[in-house]
Parts: sequence; C-alpha cells; structure tokens
Amino acid sequence: MFDRPEWADPVAHYLIEHGLTGTLRIAVIALLASSAIGITLGTLMTIRFAPSRALIRLYVEVWRGLPIIVTLFIVYFGFPAIYRPLEFDPFTAGTITLTLWGSAQIAEATRGAVQSIPRGQHEAAAALGFGWVGRHVSVILPQATRRLLPPLVSLLIGIILNTTLIGIIGGAELLEAATRMVEVVNATPPAGFGDRGEFRIYAGVMLIFFLICFPLTRLSAWLERRLVRT
Repeated sequence: MFDRPEWADPVAHYLIEHGLTGTLRIAVIALLASSAIGITLGTLMTIRFAPSRALIRLYVEVWRGLPIIVTLFIVYFGFPAIYRPLEFDPFTAGTITLTLWGSAQIAEATRGAVQSIPRGQHEAAAALGFGWVGRHVSVILPQATRRLLPPLVSLLIGIILNTTLIGIIGGAELLEAATRMVEVVNATPPAGFGDRGEFRIYAGVMLIFFLICFPLTRLSAWLERRLVRT
C-alpha cells in the first residue's frame, strides 16, 4: 500500500518545475509590485488633500472588498471586452489580480503605520529643514516600515495561497499542475499509469504549501512580538 509508485518521480519533477516555479514567480512579482504601489498610495493617503485621498480610498475599498476570483475574472475576461489591447495571458492576469489585491491591503496598512508615528517626529524633521518628501523618505517611512513588516509577511502568505485561483483560467501554478498529473496518473496505459493517485498527489501539494507558509507564519508572529517589545 505504501510502496513508492513508478509515477512518483516524474510527477514530483513536473510539480516542482511547472507548478511550484509558476507559483513562486507570481508570488514574488505580485509582492514586489504590491509593496511599491501600496506603500506609495498609503503614504499619499496621509496628505490632507481631499480629492487624492478620495481617489486612493476608492481604489483601496474596491480591490479590498471584491473576492479575488471576481477580480481575476474582471482582469482576464472583462478588460479585453472593454478594450481589446487589455487582453492578458493567464500568468499576467493572475499577477495583476494579486497586485491589485495586495497593493490595496498594503496601502491601508501603510496609512495606519505612517499615522501611528508620533506627530513630534514630523515636526522635528520639518524643523531640520526637510520638505514633505524628504521628511517621509528619511524619517517617517523608515520607522513605519518596521511596523509594516508583519503585515507584509502575512500578505506574502496570502498571495502564495491565492495563486491557486489562477489555475481556473489555465495559469501554471502548483494546484493546476497537480490536477494535470492526477489526470495523467489515472488514465489507462499507455496514456497514463492506470493508478488512483489523487490522495498522494494532493497530499504532496498540501505538504509543499505547508513547508513554504508555516515558516512565514512563524516569522510574522516573531516580528509582531519583537515589535511589541521594542
């Protein structure tokens, strides 16, 4: 019952090469783009200029409030229907979707982190001759970034887990690769192996996600405890 099946090695190779690689590529690109956009928007939300704050707030509430799968369908199916050049391949559509969701999350977290910095820090930086940009780049954001680290790690976990939705539109990611391998393993020879491998394959996917995300959850918890002590 527990003998190593002959399909184990080719399936594992396919999951890592075509599934895990796609998942990590999407996650890393989406996290970097989300951080750049989210930190910028979150900082701009602290400006006392109602029109810009209202526009950014609209962006944040829309992409935070929609289910990610709805956003994915809007990007993949909806945008091309409105404007043909906005037709994306599954990888790009998935990355854009996770970036929209992630940047909205980070923007809100950044706003809270920036506003949590004591007013005296702003006034001291202004007294030293820093303008608004210099004040935030040199004084405020370095302090706020420490408070952003735990939610950033949690966001990375969320992005990694939500990459599984991209398989719905045919994107290459870990769960989609596993589903393909289940079909191959279950198929009768010579097309497949004629074996019922669903449990072992999906259990392998579960293990991979656990090995990736569990250390990150512990890192997030450690950063939160360290922040409280300091």
